[in-house]
Amino acid sequence: MSKIQSLSNIDEPFKNAPPEIQRIVTQVIKIEKDRLDKNELGRINEDILKIVKEAVQ
Repeated sequence: MSKIQSLSNIDEPFKNAPPEIQRIVTQVIKIEKDRLDKNELGRINEDILKIVKEAVQ
């Protein structure tokens, strides 16, 4: 399998995930992007934990 073929399906697990998981992943990616845009290298674990707890409730 070539690299191009293996990368073409890179988002398949995300597409096949339940909507709840897709929301969690999307929110985590957004906060990480915001953090990178601001050049903040702080801790992200608390933000991720908050997102997951909200999704579970």
